[in-house]
Amino acid sequence: MLNATILSYITFFYFAAFLFYLLMLIMHRKAPGLIATGISAAGLIGHTFAIALRWFESYRMGIGHAPFSNLYESLIFFSWMIMFLYLLVEWRTRNRTLGAFATPLAFLAMAYASFSPGINSQIQPLIPALKSNWLISHVITCFVGYAAFGLSFGLSLMYLMKKRSEAGSPRRITRLLPSTGMLDELNYQMVVIGFLMLTLGIITGSVWAHSAWGSYWSWDPKETWSLITWLVYAAVLHSRLVRGWRGKKIAVLCLVGFACVLFTYFGVNYLAGLHSYAKS
Repeated sequence: MLNATILSYITFFYFAAFLFYLLMLIMHRKAPGLIATGISAAGLIGHTFAIALRWFESYRMGIGHAPFSNLYESLIFFSWMIMFLYLLVEWRTRNRTLGAFATPLAFLAMAYASFSPGINSQIQPLIPALKSNWLISHVITCFVGYAAFGLSFGLSLMYLMKKRSEAGSPRRITRLLPSTGMLDELNYQMVVIGFLMLTLGIITGSVWAHSAWGSYWSWDPKETWSLITWLVYAAVLHSRLVRGWRGKKIAVLCLVGFACVLFTYFGVNYLAGLHSYAKS
């Protein structure tokens, strides 16, 4: 299918963007960063076109539905959301260093979707449980949240690298990173966005579950781990706003939170439950 072919090529766009962002950090030159932004933007445009084409092709096949119905399509959308949110942050902060941490996430998601033998890239009819108007709002809110947590993960790594560099001898690769204060503030903003979106995702998912399975909450592994992830990020916000935590403690907690996101996304698909359809 043409959309899947385009999406597989986009994988290499994001890998190339990562290499140029990395070169920018190593060489301390502006030019590789500009090239990386151009490649990322071109990749995102192609990515958007391929998703729209896949949506159109599903209608042409007579089974029209939004391209969010299986693991392949969710990975494609997760990657798209990471790049969209990252480029928005880059445009707003006029700083490209986060690109070296965001593009690998987008690249890995695309590579896993496009080249893993166990993932089916074909457009398939929706199973009965997915035939709901809540599908689009649930998936979009959840993956905006996941993408924000992904950027929070990158910002946390940058914070820890910068802090370690400041404590010892400055390292060349960390000199271009923003100040620890700016990284901490950006990290907080990403967590707030992710937390709000995940909250909406859980609410819309509960409404959808009631229409599909007759219950708002079933303690299915996906639901349980979504709640655990929500509680971890709630703890991040509580610790910052009430306990006054800043910096390293928040960064470490965000790394734990993103590990929960990954398990909620990938790990629970291999456990028996109502969401087991999402593993293929």
